[in-house]
Amino acid sequence: MHGTFSSSAASQPSRGRDLRLERRLSNALEGEVRFDAFTRGRYATDASVYQIMPVGVLFPKSAADIEASLKIAREHGVPVIARGGGTSQNGQPIGAGLIVDCSRHFNAITSYDPEARTVTVEPGIVLEHLNARLKADGLFFPVEPSTASRCTIGGMTGNNSCGARSLRYGKMVDNVVSTAGLLSNGEAFRFDGTGTAGSERAARLSAAMIALAHRERTEIERLFPKVQRRVGGYNLDALLLEHPNLAHLLVGSEGTLAVTTGVTLKLSTIPAHRVMGVCHFPSFRAAMETTRHLVALGPTAVELVDNNILVLGADIPLFRRTLADITKGKPNCLLLVEFAGDDLDELKADLKRLDQCMADHGFTDAVVEVVDPPRQRQVWEVREACLNIMMSMKGDAKPVSFIEDCAVPLEHLADYTDAITELFERHGTRGTWYAHASVGCLHVRPILNMKSDADVSAMRVIAEDACDLVRRFKGSHSGEHGDGISRSEFHERMFGTRLVRAFEAVKDGFDPENQLNPGKIVRPYRMDDRSLMRFPPGYESVEPPKTALDWSEWGGFGQAVEMCNNNGTCRKTLGGTMCPSYRATRQEQHVTRGRANSLRLAITGQLGPDAFTSPEMKETLDLCVSCKGCKRECPTGVDMAKMKIEFLYHYHARHGLPLRERLIAYLPRYAPLASIVAPLLNLRDALPFLAKVTERGLGFSARRSLPKWGRPWRQSGKVASVKDVAGDGRDIVLFGDTFNRYFEPDNLEAAERVLTAAGYRLHRVQAIDGKRPLCCGRTFLSAGLVDQARREAQRTLDALKPFVDKGARVIGLEPSCLLTFRDEFGSLLTKKEAEPLAKAAFLLEEALFADLEAGRVSLPLTDQGGRTAHLHGHCHQKAFGLMGTVENVLRKVPGLNVQIIESSCCGMSGAFGYGAQTIDVSFLMAELSLLPAVRKAGPDDIVVADGTSCRHQIHDGAHREALHVARVLDKALAPAVRP
Repeated sequence: MHGTFSSSAASQPSRGRDLRLERRLSNALEGEVRFDAFTRGRYATDASVYQIMPVGVLFPKSAADIEASLKIAREHGVPVIARGGGTSQNGQPIGAGLIVDCSRHFNAITSYDPEARTVTVEPGIVLEHLNARLKADGLFFPVEPSTASRCTIGGMTGNNSCGARSLRYGKMVDNVVSTAGLLSNGEAFRFDGTGTAGSERAARLSAAMIALAHRERTEIERLFPKVQRRVGGYNLDALLLEHPNLAHLLVGSEGTLAVTTGVTLKLSTIPAHRVMGVCHFPSFRAAMETTRHLVALGPTAVELVDNNILVLGADIPLFRRTLADITKGKPNCLLLVEFAGDDLDELKADLKRLDQCMADHGFTDAVVEVVDPPRQRQVWEVREACLNIMMSMKGDAKPVSFIEDCAVPLEHLADYTDAITELFERHGTRGTWYAHASVGCLHVRPILNMKSDADVSAMRVIAEDACDLVRRFKGSHSGEHGDGISRSEFHERMFGTRLVRAFEAVKDGFDPENQLNPGKIVRPYRMDDRSLMRFPPGYESVEPPKTALDWSEWGGFGQAVEMCNNNGTCRKTLGGTMCPSYRATRQEQHVTRGRANSLRLAITGQLGPDAFTSPEMKETLDLCVSCKGCKRECPTGVDMAKMKIEFLYHYHARHGLPLRERLIAYLPRYAPLASIVAPLLNLRDALPFLAKVTERGLGFSARRSLPKWGRPWRQSGKVASVKDVAGDGRDIVLFGDTFNRYFEPDNLEAAERVLTAAGYRLHRVQAIDGKRPLCCGRTFLSAGLVDQARREAQRTLDALKPFVDKGARVIGLEPSCLLTFRDEFGSLLTKKEAEPLAKAAFLLEEALFADLEAGRVSLPLTDQGGRTAHLHGHCHQKAFGLMGTVENVLRKVPGLNVQIIESSCCGMSGAFGYGAQTIDVSFLMAELSLLPAVRKAGPDDIVVADGTSCRHQIHDGAHREALHVARVLDKALAPAVRP
C-alpha cells in the first residue's frame, strides 16, 4: 500500500509559509516552532550533497510535543522527519516536511543502572555528553563514530552507526536493548524483546513483522551480505533469531517507521589501558593486503589514514605536529592499530607482536608505538577529522559521499580497492580513502564537481558500477552511514526485487500513509536528481556581492562560504573553543554551520531578494563573537569571523551604522581627547542613573561596567630612527594597542620593564604624520568599516615597515590587535605588502619564549614559593595555536604552578559583552567553564588572562583581578634587574 504522502520532493510544489499549520503547532507544543525561511534553510541540508527545503522546524521538549506534531502534520498532509545532530552523509534527516530537531531540548538521561550496565536516554542526547556522564562509573557506550562530539543517540540508532571499534563491540543494533516511540498516528509503543509492545497495534505489528521475516527467510539468508558492516535496508535478519527484538528492526530504519522517544543501551566497561601501533606502508595495496593479518592479532580497531590525509593534514596547523610525531620518513599511508585491556604489560607485548607481524610481511621498523594516552588522543583526533581534512580541498571539485562506506570481506579488500580506483580513473577522477580497514569498510569518495552536469552523471555511473563490484566481492553497498538518498535507490540491485517488496511491506505496516521521512529506504528519490542537491541547476549563475575583503585565497567569497561541508564539528560543546554562542544557546543559527548555510543560501538568492543584507541575516550573525575558533578548529578552515566583517560592510552600507557601533569603531580616533576628560567619563559607573541612561540611549547594558579611562601610556625613550636598528634580533618595537594604552597602561609599562630586563632594545615608533598613535583597525573591522580599517592598516604598515625591513620585531600585548597584523592585514592590503609585518609580529610571550629557549636572552626571575597561576587563553591565542607559548613562559617562573583553565570564549569578545541585547548570552558563555573555574581559585592564586575583554569579564563575573602575563613576569623580576 502506498499512502498519500509523496516520496519525491522534486514533485512537490514549493510551499510558501503555511501560517495555519504554524499557528496550530505553536498553540499545541511546549517547544518552539519556526517556519521562517532562514530557519528552514538551515535545516534543508545535512553533511551530504543534498538540500531539500522543509515546511517548518520543531524543537520538541517532550514526547507529548512529538505526539501532537504527528497528529497535526497528518491532518495537514505534511511528512515528519526526525533529526538529531544533522551529521548524516546521505540526506537522511532532510525532506519537504516538518523537521523535528530533538537535539536542543529532548536530550535527557531518563534512567541509569550502572550495576546492570544499561542507560535509557532521550534521542537528542549527544554521545560525547553521555559518555562524559558514564565515565565516573568506569562505563561507556562503545559505538563511537568519528562524529561523537555532536552526533545524537537517536541519529545513531536511526542510521545503525558503527564506529572505529566495531571489531570488538559491534554496531548499534548489537548494543540497543529496547526502543520506545510513537507510530505515525501518534500511538506509543515499546519494543524490548520480551514480547510486550505497549499497545495492541504495536503487538500486531510485532507479530506481522516476525511472520514476514520468516516467510522471507530463504531470501534473507541467500542475499543479505555476510559481513559485519551491513546496514542497508531493514534489519529483517534480526527477526529470525530465537527471541527476536523488534527494537532491532527500528535500528537503521532512518525514522521511516516510527519516531523514537527513548532508547535503552547496553554499556561496556572502559578498558584500563589502550595502546596504539602506527603501521607505515609504502603503498595503498600493501596496506590492504596486510590488514587481515593485523586483524588476526585481536586488536580493537584497525583504521586507515591514506596519503590524501597525510598530505592535506600537513597543511592544517591543528594536525601538522601530530602527523609529524607519528610518521617516520614518507609513508604512502598508515594503519592505526589499537589494542585495549586491563594489563598494560600484555598490551605492550601486543605491540611487539604487531611489529613482528609487520616484519614477517616485509615491513621492518615500520611501527611507531603510541602508549601515552594524551598522545593517543591526538592521533584519534586526526583520524576523526579525516572526513573534514579531505573536504578542506579548495575549489568546486571535492570528495563526494555516495559510495562512502561499502564493505567487503577482508580477503577481497585489496582487489576491491584496486577495482574502485580503476573505476575512478575511467571517469577521470581519483578517490580519497580512510576509516575502518578492520572490517573491510573503507570510506571512499571520488572527487567530483557537483555543480557540473557531467560530474553528476559520472556520479550515477560510478554508483551503479560500485554496487556491482560490491556484489561481486560479496560485500554490502551500505556499511555504516545508512541509506538515505544516496543508497536507497540501489537496494534492488543489492537485495533483489522480492526483498525490496518485503522492505516496502515493513514500511507500509508501520507507516501506511508514508508520513515518516518519505523517499528513504523504500520508494526512493533518484540519487542524481540535481533539484534535490545543494547546488541545483543554475546555481552558478548567481553572483555573490562584490566583496570588501580579499577572498582570492578561496576562489572568492562564495567558495569560502561553501567550504562548510555541514559535518557539524562546530556543534561540539566539550573541549576547544568553537562555537561559543552555540554552546550557550544550542541553536543551529548560532553555530558556524548554521551561519555558513544562511550565507550560502542568501548570496545565491535562495532566501529571497536582498536576503544577504536583511535583518534576518544580521540576527543570524549577531551572536558570532568573532572568536576565530572555527578558523583553527574547523578542519575545512571556515573563517566566520572574516565572513562577519564582510557581511557587516554590506549591511551597514545599506542600513547605516548605529551610534553605539560608531562609538566603538571610532574609539582609537577619539581616545586621545577622551582621556583628557577621564574623570567625567568614569562617572558613568559611579552614578547608577547614568548607566541606565547609556543603556536606553546607546545600548550599553547598565549591568556591565565600562573600562576605566586613565592616564595614557607614555612610551619611554625618544622616537627612534631606523638607523638605530642593529638587526641582531634584540630590536623591538612595542606596539601599544588602544585598549592597553588608554585603559590599562600598567600592562605596557610592565612589558617595557620585562623586555628591557631581558636585554632587548626598545624603539619608539610613531606614525609618519606624527599625530595620533598607530592602530591595527580592529574596532573598525568589528563594525564592518573595512575602508577605515584599511587606512589604519596602511598607516601602521608605513610606520613599521622600515624597522621591520631592518630586522626589528613588533611586539604586542593584546592578542586581538597584534594578531590582526598576521591575519586581516593580508585581506585589507595585498599579501605581498602585509607579509613582512605578519612575519615580524609577535605577542610578548611568543617572542620571549622563543628567545629564552634559544639562549638569545635571559630573564632573572624570583621564586614564587609554589603559588598557583590559573591561565585563561584569549580566543585568538587559541586560534593561532599560541597558548603553549604563554603557558611555557609562565613555567619559566620558578615556583609558579601553572594550571590551564579549560574554557571556550570568555563571552566578552570586545563590544559584544557590553550590549544590552547580548549581555545575557555573554555571561552564559562565561558561566560554561571560565567563571566557575576562577571562583574555585584560592585567594592567593593568580588569574592570568592576556585579553582585555577576558580580564573585564572575570572582573565583572567573578570579582577577581586577572593579570596580563607581562605583569606576572614583571612582578617576578629579580630586584637587581628591575629597571
